[in-house]
Amino acid sequence: MEHEESTHQVPGTLTEEQAERILAGMNEVIRAGEEMRRLRAEMIRVLAGFGWTQERIAQLTDMSQPAVSKHMAKRKADEPRPPMGVSLDQRDTPWLEGRLWGLAEEISETFHETARCTRCVNALARGRKRFTPQNVDELRRLIEDDLRLHRAELPGGFQAAYDEISRGLDLPSQATTTSASVRRAVAHQIQRDLLRP
Repeated sequence: MEHEESTHQVPGTLTEEQAERILAGMNEVIRAGEEMRRLRAEMIRVLAGFGWTQERIAQLTDMSQPAVSKHMAKRKADEPRPPMGVSLDQRDTPWLEGRLWGLAEEISETFHETARCTRCVNALARGRKRFTPQNVDELRRLIEDDLRLHRAELPGGFQAAYDEISRGLDLPSQATTTSASVRRAVAHQIQRDLLRP
């Protein structure tokens, strides 16, 4: 009977595999947080380049004005760049990846239960996947499946946007001066806004 009780006791330590799984999840959250902080700092510089005031940027970013001022002071030390273009028709890879991501998110939210791209979209949004050529190709295939499966329910603008993005991704990328993550984030939002009624 004493032997039976000892076999049912909980071990006193975690296994290496358990610790690895726990820390891997934490590391994903930390990495995503660090990437978002960097992206926010870059977006502050982009908005300042458009002539936005520190006060307005502080309101939008939910930061203090001194914190925004610090980011803008760092920008002044950087080499001045021309303001980033925000027209939809741009041909650099990060811009097109952002548009693809925005399109996928709209499909995912519209057909959450049946959209094949949902898992990939969630992984990209949470930083578990990065915008590598392999992951972009996977997202393209999933979007193609979703467009085929939900053709009758989707407005024609979805297919037209995908066709334009896909053609652009198959061509050589144009060089840009703005960081890839900022261009992806801006294109992502613009594409989503255009697809909404």
